[in-house]
Amino acid sequence: MTSLAQDLATDLNIRAQQAEAVIRLLDEGATVPFIARYRKEATQGLDDAQLRQLAKRLEQRRELNARRDTILQSIRQQDKLTPELQAALQAADTKSRLEDLYLPYKPKRQNKAELARTAGLQPLADTLSRLQGTPEKLATRYLNPNKGINTTEDALEGARQILTEQIAEHADLQSQLRQWLWNRGELSSKVIKDKQQEGAKFADYFDFSQNISKLPSHRALAILRAQQAGIVRYKLRPTDADADRPAELISRFTGWRCDNSPAGRWLATCIQQAWQKKLLPSLENQLIKQLKQDADAEAISVFSRNLKDLLLAAPAGLKASLGLDPGLRTGVKVAVLDNTGKVLDHTTVYPHAPQKQWQAAQGTLAKLCQKYSVNLIAIGNGTASRETEQLVKDLLKHHPDIQAVPVVVSEAGASVYSASELASEELPELDVSIRGAVSIARRLQDPLAELVKIEPKAIGVGQYQHDVDQNALNQSLEDTVEDCVNHVGADLNTASAQLLSQVAGLNMTTAQNIVAYRDQHGVFTSRKQLLKVPAWGQKPSNSVPASSRSVTERTHWTVQRCILRPTLWSSASPKHRVAKSAS
Repeated sequence: MTSLAQDLATDLNIRAQQAEAVIRLLDEGATVPFIARYRKEATQGLDDAQLRQLAKRLEQRRELNARRDTILQSIRQQDKLTPELQAALQAADTKSRLEDLYLPYKPKRQNKAELARTAGLQPLADTLSRLQGTPEKLATRYLNPNKGINTTEDALEGARQILTEQIAEHADLQSQLRQWLWNRGELSSKVIKDKQQEGAKFADYFDFSQNISKLPSHRALAILRAQQAGIVRYKLRPTDADADRPAELISRFTGWRCDNSPAGRWLATCIQQAWQKKLLPSLENQLIKQLKQDADAEAISVFSRNLKDLLLAAPAGLKASLGLDPGLRTGVKVAVLDNTGKVLDHTTVYPHAPQKQWQAAQGTLAKLCQKYSVNLIAIGNGTASRETEQLVKDLLKHHPDIQAVPVVVSEAGASVYSASELASEELPELDVSIRGAVSIARRLQDPLAELVKIEPKAIGVGQYQHDVDQNALNQSLEDTVEDCVNHVGADLNTASAQLLSQVAGLNMTTAQNIVAYRDQHGVFTSRKQLLKVPAWGQKPSNSVPASSRSVTERTHWTVQRCILRPTLWSSASPKHRVAKSAS
């Protein structure tokens, strides 16, 4: 049992055997949905959420270990690695702790402190830190014109630089001050002169202050956006009541007593400058970065939950539907779909200003509903949505024979889909504007099957989407889509290649081959028909040991075998889902 597996098991409150099994499967190239569906016996029933958390913790731990190895190697090459330092580095459980310990040994450019040491001022700094003698008198002994130390002020400044660096590189002090400033510091923002009108939307932060640890993620992202836009300036400072606390902590950790002697007063000034000019700016940058990371994580979590709610919205079912993409000047785009999502008819009506063809629009919609026996009317929730909803209500009131149910549908991402290459392939004969109405109707029939065609970020599922870490956002949203598809499954006989490609173990090439075979030979009526799909392949030869087969080969056959199980197929149901649980 590896220590890594044991540590992760302890963190996540699972058994070490479970953690070790998941690590092995992830290292072999298996995805989280694949493990959740087809490796339950190995993980002893861990669900998607637990697996995602374990995979994330595993990546973080490995990044930490890689950084630890790099630091150890660097210090070892300097021949400065002591057993005590090595033990401290091995025990460090965060990147910030690692960096605090590494700071005194990190290769750096020649700075003022290093120049002062070269000039022979280290003994002066040591003497002053012990409160021995008068600073000005001591400094006269260290004048060295050849090294640029021409006056006592030069010597004392050099000693101050040395002590300041010692303070800043004290690992335990850094950790203590960082935690104290996070708990007690206030992040304040002030508007930049003459920027009030330009930044009116950030008015709440023109004169704002709040404890940084209690700052909600949306406020943090708003302040950071306002600062980046040049509207406000922010700063992180302790409260007035805590102004003396940093000096007290520095004195305690360094053992320096700042009494009323000349050396004590000089040392107190040195400590204050170390805090103001070295420690505080560095800690401010670190904590703002931490604040941004925490705010990003919270915002991304909200985005993912919102996306999940959209994807897993209950489908209205396979019913004839009328899709309406509302608009004012450009009219309301109309598309009629059959119960499989195929486009039967389309047009544009102009019930709203400036044309105001209300009666004509009602007549057109009535004819379409009657001709195609429409059961559902999907109304996009964009511009002119309420006016279009009223149009539909009047339509149903004046035509009681139309038994259609109107539903307002989120049209987020519909315009992105309409102009996409995929939409051009699916609906080549339709104008871009009509494709939006088709998408709106289809997402009422089956939200998951339609929304999976759109880039997750384009669905617009949260605030400050463009301010958060884009790589982390993309990964989280893609994971959410993958989890949702594998939770619900995919209808083998109607699913698009985009939907099938999200099924655990399949990829876009295999999915496209399934759709092409279905288009050529008709719907699948037998599980064994899947074996005829090009590039789907046969069971690997038993002459080749399983351990010698590629990860792709082993995974691919497992998916074939699981999909072909009777429990995964129900031809009597319109929703025979490929990715149902294989337990």
